[in-house]
Amino acid sequence: MEWQVSLADLDYGIDEEMAVLGVLRSKWLTMGAVTQQFEAEFAKATGAQYAFAVSNATEALHLACLALGIGPGDEVIAPSLSFVATTNAVLYTGGTVRFADIIGPNELTIDPNEIERLITPHTRAIIVMHYGGYACQMDAILDIAARNNLEVIEDTAHAPGAFLNGKALGTFGAAGCFSFFSNKNLSTGEGGMVTTNREDIAKKVRLQRSHGMTTLTYDRHHGHAHSYDVVDLGYNYRIDEIRSALGLVQLKKLPANNALRERFTLQYRQALKELGVGLPFENTRGQAAYHIFPMLLPEGTNRDQFIERMREQGIQTSIHYSPIHTFSYYRNRFGDLSLPRTEEVGRREVTLPLYPTMGEEKVAQVVAAIRQSL
Repeated sequence: MEWQVSLADLDYGIDEEMAVLGVLRSKWLTMGAVTQQFEAEFAKATGAQYAFAVSNATEALHLACLALGIGPGDEVIAPSLSFVATTNAVLYTGGTVRFADIIGPNELTIDPNEIERLITPHTRAIIVMHYGGYACQMDAILDIAARNNLEVIEDTAHAPGAFLNGKALGTFGAAGCFSFFSNKNLSTGEGGMVTTNREDIAKKVRLQRSHGMTTLTYDRHHGHAHSYDVVDLGYNYRIDEIRSALGLVQLKKLPANNALRERFTLQYRQALKELGVGLPFENTRGQAAYHIFPMLLPEGTNRDQFIERMREQGIQTSIHYSPIHTFSYYRNRFGDLSLPRTEEVGRREVTLPLYPTMGEEKVAQVVAAIRQSL
């Protein structure tokens, strides 16, 4: 159907078109100079020493796990209220996951107390996910990690352009893993980025991103090398020049577009506070990225009926997320786990439309539809 208000939309225009045309006219489509520029600009924007563009955030997470040496017998503590890629990346390495509950309905990020409770002699790392572009309790989490000699990986798929205490999310832990999927704040269709300030991680990510090869096709094409060695079991996780060109344009738009997301978020909060719905993240730490607007339906509300009533009014909604530990594969592998706060949010959460180009009128239209649907 044609939505009156879609869940997300791209802020694409002539600049993106010209960027893609520039790549096509160059006749070099494989990862090269444009990607190097994108990585340099992204590193500058985040304050990271290293940034490596990849084909998607799942690969970014996998590379981060591999670079930290996570493997069979290792445990990684992670949230269940996330997209399944967050924990799939751990399983790809042969490691295993211990699921931590969230703080609660007002803050949908991983609970530091739960992290501490789940640590065993086999724990190697913690994955935090900055849900909706809102910072996790990083001070407490980093303290736990330091006291227990654990690594921290940041799933920053929702959080490009977000900061905490003047520092970009994605630069607090050993590695940050960003997504540039079609509905993200910075979108290239598919794509991702690994950021790190550690040379040892950078060296491993650089090699394993491209087959474990010591030189790239681009280097050989331009005469910087004539041969290569394969020194590690790597992967083909490279991005291409077209998506990097889009990323460069989108990166320039990111601060202004995040500010618009914040503006519409505040409009939603003001309009919805009298309707008896839950509004997570009313109190935020630092500067959020405002990737999505999660709303919790009143207790006892039939969510399927609510979503259908919104659909009938032309409003697209979604769910972020069905908890990972409730999926069949994970239940078969780990058994029936109990994460009561995650499960409560998983039953009640509905994601409302939020994107930079929607305008105040569409926010008001969504609110009116919510009032009718409730």
